[in-house]
Amino acid sequence: MMENEMIALRKTSAGFGIALTEAPPAPAPRPGEVTLAVEAVGICGSDVHAYEWTDGYAFMVPYLPVTMGHEIAAKIVRVGPDASLAEGTRVTLLGGITCGRCAACRADNPAGCTDRRMLGWTRDGGFAKHLTVPARVCLPLPQNIPPAIGALAEPLGVSCEAVLTGGVGLGDTVLVLGPGTIGQGMALIARAAGAARVLVAGHGDVPRFQVLKGMGFTDLIDVADAPLSDQVFKATSGAKVDVVLEATGHPASITESLKVLRRRGGVVVGGIHSMPLNLSLTDFVRQGHQLRASYGATRSTWNKVLSLLASNPESFRPMISHELTLDRGLQGFELARQRAASKVILMP
Repeated sequence: MMENEMIALRKTSAGFGIALTEAPPAPAPRPGEVTLAVEAVGICGSDVHAYEWTDGYAFMVPYLPVTMGHEIAAKIVRVGPDASLAEGTRVTLLGGITCGRCAACRADNPAGCTDRRMLGWTRDGGFAKHLTVPARVCLPLPQNIPPAIGALAEPLGVSCEAVLTGGVGLGDTVLVLGPGTIGQGMALIARAAGAARVLVAGHGDVPRFQVLKGMGFTDLIDVADAPLSDQVFKATSGAKVDVVLEATGHPASITESLKVLRRRGGVVVGGIHSMPLNLSLTDFVRQGHQLRASYGATRSTWNKVLSLLASNPESFRPMISHELTLDRGLQGFELARQRAASKVILMP
């Protein structure tokens, strides 16, 4: 029988599945590092794709076995020499861990790091009891944010970056494609940015639509019932939308959304896609449409999200449909995979 302290959810091989197994203990913190007691960690849609081993995750192979999990809230329990944070500090984590040595890092350009490692993908992540990381990737959580809600900071950062990339502003009509956690965050942050109306489209996503209803969104479109354009135009009395924010991973949804996008409006692609986009470039050019990509979040975006969370933490709780212990993690993955859950949070 596995010791509870040593269990972790790990991707052990290229193929379907994830294993609840014994894992090496977190190493003692070196200079500039801290050891964390993980309090809450979310199952991300990308985690589910890696669980299913869909196209686009072969980059993990050289790093297997690896403990997954990157949507983390934790408490510092041990501090290495010269670490910048104190024991007992509650934190959330930036997902990318830079080397701190290369020219890009020395120039304060972490995105250009030549040896960047990703928590839960190419370096052990948070589906475990403890984790040791550089203190520089830890962001202190405001004290009024509970752990489960703190674990939402990472996906909300992704959502916020997309909203900022789309330039959503006062009075805009926004169409969000995909009612999962990222799409829910896009809807919430677009509303906070001043959008007058936010429509959210999905396909048979009843549990996720219920979450959105609980947060006050009423313009919910199920494309299983009728084409996207028909339903959008019915809802808007024929008016086109100003911005489309995509979080589906299905290229066809982007193509369909262009039919309802105003002239010179923009589509922000935030999903990870295993298929190419089929785009009519002549129509695209004549309409002056803009296609932009958004991936991850900058530190300044994280700061915006933490301020937003701290302003009313419990308003985000409807996003969490399940809180499970780590030893029930496989059940959590299946709930997420079958879209029987909205956001599953594991509590190690």
